[in-house]
Amino acid sequence: MNWLIKWHMRHWTTIPYSTYCKAYNQWGGSFITHPEVIQGISELLEIPVMFQGRYEDDKLVAAVPTWGNYIAGSKTALKKLGKRGLIDVGNPEVILPMSPNIRIVLPYKSDFISGEHQPQIINLKNKGKALCLAKGFHSDGFSKKFKYNHRREIRLFQNEGGEFKPINSIAVDQLCAIYLELFEKRWGFSAKGSALMSKVLDKLYTFLTGNILYIADEPIAIQLVYQVETVNHLSVEYVNGGVNPAYKNHSPGSILSFTNIQQAQEFADSKNKPLRYSFGLADNDYKLRWCNKSPVFLT
Repeated sequence: MNWLIKWHMRHWTTIPYSTYCKAYNQWGGSFITHPEVIQGISELLEIPVMFQGRYEDDKLVAAVPTWGNYIAGSKTALKKLGKRGLIDVGNPEVILPMSPNIRIVLPYKSDFISGEHQPQIINLKNKGKALCLAKGFHSDGFSKKFKYNHRREIRLFQNEGGEFKPINSIAVDQLCAIYLELFEKRWGFSAKGSALMSKVLDKLYTFLTGNILYIADEPIAIQLVYQVETVNHLSVEYVNGGVNPAYKNHSPGSILSFTNIQQAQEFADSKNKPLRYSFGLADNDYKLRWCNKSPVFLT
């Protein structure tokens, strides 16, 4: 850590979990920085999590969860701490609880910091990376043709006995088994974090959203999607999924993506909040059918 970062750290002090929760409720954040999410992940990985706050004129203006010198949840931190691959929470967008009017140096390392922080964090670095955020169902989102084609797929699927079941209507153990089986069928190898998957799903169960597709009581497609509502927006992370290739003629992956985004959009609209539905890193062309690129930064 260089002298400049050390100099800026003098403005930060350790704060209790309850104070971090208040900051998150006041200024918002994202899925990975939600107090219960980062606390639960830290417990599972046996990484001590600390909460740091920055004060100006004796008033808290920013709060961050940390693993040592890193923002908690950072993929770089997981690698440095020897925990990489133990869990899969995708490449989540990092939005931190901060007063909208501040201009500060963030003295902790992180990747995938949202462009929403450009007006606030001075030392952001752009390495050309971007996340894919779903276009959504508003006038500037999916085209009429796109929506028509996918709704037609859904009708054909249902006409042939296809069903949707809410993911959070399935018990954790069964849900874990379905995900691991369908992931391996789709990709031909085991899901990352399979050993801890049941515990992760148990910790994050209340944040799961979306559906599982069934035909004749057999699960054929699943996506792990986590959702948190913040004061500013609805933050949704599509982590990964699995599909039984035997049913590829039904386009189950596309059906699931469409209906899961639609469900999230309807909820966001009911709360009169923007939807930030992330497909993770912009590393695959297929995502651009569903998403727009949104730049992310590191410190």
